[in-house]
Amino acid sequence: MPCAGGLAGRWSLLRRLVIERTFSMHKTHSMKEMENIFQLVRNIIPPLTAKKHKGQDGRIGIVGGCQEYTGAPYFAAISALKVGADLSHVFCTKDAASVIKSYSPELIVHPVLDSPDAVHEVEKWLPRLHSVVIGPGLGREDVLLENAKGIIEKAKIKGIPIIIDADGLWLIAQQPSIIQGYPRAILTPNAMEFSRLYEAMLRDPVDSNDHHGCLLRLCQVLGNLTIVQKGERDLISDGEKVLVCSHEGSSRRCGGQGDLLSGSLGVLAHWAFLAGPEKTNGQNPFLVAAFGACSLTRQCNNQAFQKGGRSMTTSDMILEIGAAFNKLFET
Repeated sequence: MPCAGGLAGRWSLLRRLVIERTFSMHKTHSMKEMENIFQLVRNIIPPLTAKKHKGQDGRIGIVGGCQEYTGAPYFAAISALKVGADLSHVFCTKDAASVIKSYSPELIVHPVLDSPDAVHEVEKWLPRLHSVVIGPGLGREDVLLENAKGIIEKAKIKGIPIIIDADGLWLIAQQPSIIQGYPRAILTPNAMEFSRLYEAMLRDPVDSNDHHGCLLRLCQVLGNLTIVQKGERDLISDGEKVLVCSHEGSSRRCGGQGDLLSGSLGVLAHWAFLAGPEKTNGQNPFLVAAFGACSLTRQCNNQAFQKGGRSMTTSDMILEIGAAFNKLFET
């Protein structure tokens, strides 16, 4: 049987290897700083204890889900629960509600998003929510986009962290003032969504030779909110620094992976915000949360692909959340 010192050494080496392949930062940052950032992710994770009551570790709201798109809000909401939130709400259209309910009894589903008083109906729940994710399965119907806009405005007034993904990003590209200057916002665009946002704000095409510079400029013009630019490597910035998550995932690009990211980010953003500056060492808490969400999503992708290969889907990735979380943050 190996000695305790040998096991400790192996775990230390494993952790270092995970860090090395997970986070590569702009070349001005050292390996030591990478280790410190990764440790900050662990710092914000609340301990499991019998002294807590239901809801303390996260009540997350997902705004999205219409007749055509019921999978995306489900993926985001169930991912939030499996990462560690206690309650997960979905605010969707009436015809999507029964379908989403049928996917899982764990979700609290509100069929209000297409009602005339949708903004008021969601606003009543905002004091009970720790963060909101806007966009998964939202669609682009004018009434739904207008209601999403109103919900964003109400969430801003209450100071709630807001994660915007998918068709929520389409809305922001059309009306960037909705979110501009709100420091508790996190946008999660893919390459196409990033280009659309960049051209809307900077009036120039993205420079494919200067990804870091383009990301910094877009963050800055939007008021230094946090952006996770998804891609082969995930670039994360708040307009002051750029961090790169290059954790090994896979080449499988099935739909729904971004919903897993946005749902898990909703939880981690709450935890980081709640943890306070002493736990994030003065770092922007939303950068720390984005690090955790990006690495977790990629680890789930890697584990699911090892089992399913080309047949892997996002449902397979969700089954890996517990093991991936444990491997990255709790071993």
